[in-house]
Amino acid sequence: MSGLCRSRRALTRPECRTNHPQRPVADRVRQKEHAVRDVRDALYVARNTDGQVIRRPMSPHLQVWRWPIAMAVSICHRVTGVGLSIGTLLLTWWLIAAATSDSAFATVQWFLGSPIGLLALLGWTLSLTLHFCSGIRHLAWDAGWGYEPRAYRLTSVIVFACGIGGAALIFGIGLSVW
Repeated sequence: MSGLCRSRRALTRPECRTNHPQRPVADRVRQKEHAVRDVRDALYVARNTDGQVIRRPMSPHLQVWRWPIAMAVSICHRVTGVGLSIGTLLLTWWLIAAATSDSAFATVQWFLGSPIGLLALLGWTLSLTLHFCSGIRHLAWDAGWGYEPRAYRLTSVIVFACGIGGAALIFGIGLSVW
C-alpha cells in the first residue's frame, strides 16, 4: 500500500491521504524559527540548494553607499541620455518655428533668451558633452582598454572634467556670438 501512496495520484486515493507521515518535530520547530512577521520579511525568506530555509541578504539603500566616481559617471550617462532627448525636442521646436514663420521663430528665440531657456540650453549642452565623453569611454572599453581599477577611476575623472569644460567652452562661445 505504501508504494501506491508515493505516486502522483496518491492524493486522490482515500487510503493514502491518511497514511502520509507527519513531519518530524525538528522540522516544525525550524520553521517556527523562520516565521515571517510581515510582508516585507517574506521577501527575504528563501531556500538554499539543500532545501534549508535561509534569510536573503538585504541590499542597502543608495544613501548607505559611498558613491565611487565610476558609479556617478554611469548614472550620469543614463541621465544625460534622457536630457539629450528633452533637448532634442527643444531643437525640433526651434527648427519648426524657423521653417514656419517669423513670428513663431521670434517666440522661440524669446523663450531661449529667457532665464529658463538659457538654463535649458545649458543643461542640453552639458548633457551633450558629458554623454559624448562617456560614449568615448565606452568605445575604449569596447576596444578592451580601461578595465583596470586605476584606469577606470582616471577615465571617470577625465569624463567629468572634459564634459564640464567642454560645456562651459561651447556655452561661452554660444553666448558671445548670440
